[in-house]
Amino acid sequence: MLRVDLRSLRPGGAALQTEGSLLPGDPAFEGLDLHLERPVSVRGALHAANRGTYVWDGEITTRVASECRRCLARIASEVDTEFRAILSSDPAIADDPGAYLLPEDSAVLDLGFVVREEIALTVPPFPLCREGCAGLCPHCGTDLNQETCQCAGTPEPR
Repeated sequence: MLRVDLRSLRPGGAALQTEGSLLPGDPAFEGLDLHLERPVSVRGALHAANRGTYVWDGEITTRVASECRRCLARIASEVDTEFRAILSSDPAIADDPGAYLLPEDSAVLDLGFVVREEIALTVPPFPLCREGCAGLCPHCGTDLNQETCQCAGTPEPR
């Protein structure tokens, strides 16, 4: 379950095991330019570090479809990433890019927003089908990975 009751966690106490999945159309992913091909599986352990601060160690797996930034070929990438998220109601963490600010005295926490951010940080913003992708001819649009174009334009250096 990705919705947890924080009142059951005590500093120094046992971690709460979290496990669940989010469907590709889940509102948590709204506004992200991601094409999830299957549900996002999440598992991890959430424990209280001190009053109002929690640490979630987890793993996210899914499959994302995208286009090569050079030749526009379809790419499907496996996402399998481990993460550590610090969640706290302490305003001092607001400037820490690895931490998530919680509302004061939160009792129930939906971890979907952490999953959203971790996927957004994991998926490369400009994927390539392969490192040496030659791309498309900027003049005639020929896929230079498949053939050499015959247009009068000169290829632009990469």
